[in-house]
Amino acid sequence: MTEASTSRHEEDAAKGSAGEVFAAFFKLGLTSFGGPIAHLGYFRDELVLRRKWIGDQGYADLVALCQFLPGPASSQVGFALGLLRGGPLGAAAAWAAFTLPSAILLMLFALGAAALDGPIGSGIVHGLKVVAVAIVAQAVWGMARNLCPDRERASIALGAVLIVILMAGSLGQITAIVVGAIAGLLLCRNQGAAITHHISFPVSRTSGAIFLVLFFILLFGLPILAINSQGLAVFDSFYRAGSLVFGGGHVVLPLLESEVVRSGWVSRDQFLAGYGAAQAVPGPLFTFAAYLGTVLGTEPNGLLGAGIALVAIFLPGFLLLLGVIPFWDSFRQHDGAQGLMRGTNAAVVGILGAALYDPVFTSAIVGPYDFALALTCFVLLMVWRLPPWVVVVVAAFGGVLIGLAS
Repeated sequence: MTEASTSRHEEDAAKGSAGEVFAAFFKLGLTSFGGPIAHLGYFRDELVLRRKWIGDQGYADLVALCQFLPGPASSQVGFALGLLRGGPLGAAAAWAAFTLPSAILLMLFALGAAALDGPIGSGIVHGLKVVAVAIVAQAVWGMARNLCPDRERASIALGAVLIVILMAGSLGQITAIVVGAIAGLLLCRNQGAAITHHISFPVSRTSGAIFLVLFFILLFGLPILAINSQGLAVFDSFYRAGSLVFGGGHVVLPLLESEVVRSGWVSRDQFLAGYGAAQAVPGPLFTFAAYLGTVLGTEPNGLLGAGIALVAIFLPGFLLLLGVIPFWDSFRQHDGAQGLMRGTNAAVVGILGAALYDPVFTSAIVGPYDFALALTCFVLLMVWRLPPWVVVVVAAFGGVLIGLAS
């Protein structure tokens, strides 16, 4: 990375320390509930309006870039803002401060989950599985409204559902994304307003190319290296999941399920209980990986497994961000690039819709009481607009009541 790149935004000039970046993002990591879209609102309020690290136009450009790429959009925006403010150390400080609070909470939940025996403990776990149905249903509904507003993209989403049903596992999901991208390129090229503003960032094209090459070396090389190493196999699985997440944190659900549940490393009950618990903590949903790394059935697990999973799932999104930054401004002007992303995003809605049925619904809803609790949670989220963590508490209490009644 180099500071020599020409900047077209005067707001990019101010610099600060890594300590300042860590303090700002640690506050956000403790208080940012509500998912990636809400996180972007918190960032704007704290860093654009209050601290004035960047102007509104530069921030909008940065958000557009991170939504274009695979990975956790809010964490990528935070990483880029840390880089802009404090250089490479600032980027690392932003990620660590925003991520660690929720990661630590989920690790503690994972370590204590085994103690949840008896009707009350099992009821809480069951309630966390049920609330995942409402959370994912809300995500599918919201994403479908935003990303599939016309016949073409709705059809791409339906095609993705059919592909995932016919081709189980990660192969089906990758195929759905590729087919969706091609369909978007053919059908969605000329939709939407033209882009007239510009973006620049202090990363050279040479550095960007190196990061892109490293991303692909890890994506295709890790499966080969992991043949004789369980630690590398875990790193590979979480890295691959982080490489393919388009459209928001909830989309990581089917990808991780394919990697850790189908392989037998984590049971479905553990998976869904952890996913439910992840809704009750602040910060990025990708910290769900810390929970999964902790409860893996084979070593490395525990704290080491959590660390491996956490680094692996975030790394590809950051490598892609650093790799694309120098080329983004010219690439995104093309209709073909915009159509490709519209098709990809529509396919992602289909993938998440298929996951809503299996494994989320089929594993959590086993009777009429479960369905009633899930529907209650969905109404609380969609109609009453309650924060997800409040709905999680309601679901846990409801799960206990169902357990005691049965």
